[in-house]
Amino acid sequence: MRRLNLVFLGCGAITAAHGRTLARRRDEVRCFYASRDRERAMAFERRFGGGGSFGSYEEALADARMDAVFVATPPHLHLELTLAALARGRDVVVEKPAFPRAADCATVERERARSGRQVLVAENYCYKPLARFLRAEIAAGAVGELRFVQVNALKSQRGDGWRGDPALAGGGALLEGGVHWVDLMAHLGPPVVAVRGHRAGKSDGPERSSLVVLDYEGGAVGTLCHSWETPGLLRGVQLSRIRGTEGSIVFESNGAFALVCGRRRRLALPGFRDLTGSDAMFADILAALRGEREPLMTLHRAWEDLAIVEAASGGGSHGTVDRAFHRSSRGGAHRDLGHVQGQPA
Repeated sequence: MRRLNLVFLGCGAITAAHGRTLARRRDEVRCFYASRDRERAMAFERRFGGGGSFGSYEEALADARMDAVFVATPPHLHLELTLAALARGRDVVVEKPAFPRAADCATVERERARSGRQVLVAENYCYKPLARFLRAEIAAGAVGELRFVQVNALKSQRGDGWRGDPALAGGGALLEGGVHWVDLMAHLGPPVVAVRGHRAGKSDGPERSSLVVLDYEGGAVGTLCHSWETPGLLRGVQLSRIRGTEGSIVFESNGAFALVCGRRRRLALPGFRDLTGSDAMFADILAALRGEREPLMTLHRAWEDLAIVEAASGGGSHGTVDRAFHRSSRGGAHRDLGHVQGQPA
């Protein structure tokens, strides 16, 4: 198995997190680091045992050794750098949210098809053990026919730096952080067919609190309470619930535990070893870059997530999710996680 050369564009907190994860996979990938500040890139190279560093994104893209580019800058640069990498014949991994607008995905898809390269999205929530557990329980009929999905994602988080500037972040808290939860809820089983959204709190400045309502095919309804300005108890521990005609599942929102109260009652611990899903995400990404399989988190799935966020961000508007697009993306979006998690399907 040839080791891949992967260069990170941007040396911020998310690159540090990914650098730690990939340091455990040095037999599969050699990481390089690029920043507009050469000293910063060199510091990341030393810190994570990288293969080299660059003082500009252009220098990194021009290096013929690179097999793939990981775009880890603020979102306003994602589209520009993704297109530049594709033009150089590189595969691309882009940090979530993939792009500020859903329409950007169409632009990227055209260029991806023209170049013959891959564009992957680093969205770890779909790889969480919790996501696989909930989907399996719903599919097995543990709660009967699905009726309600209620997810609480509330915390106190600073929105300073580029996250406090909509021009750099591409939007507010729902785009930057809420897209994680949108992906989790949109791929539990039945497809989302309509979206409503309401901004909570002050109407000026970047959005920091939202209520999102999802209508599922078959009649179930989901609600997401998302906020960066409402501190929760016990350092973010909070409960969410799925209800059906024959029972319910109460789960800690981040995946620490789940209590199934339906045809049979049981307490489950979906998986502490990879609670965030990051290890499974990179196992899938690296396998996709080697051409071994299509990834679970496809560009089309990220496109659908962004379309839902946009529909919810209209301030009380009612939006529908394009069904033709949904059918085209469904195969990759709903694939089982057994091969990624290392557990039976």
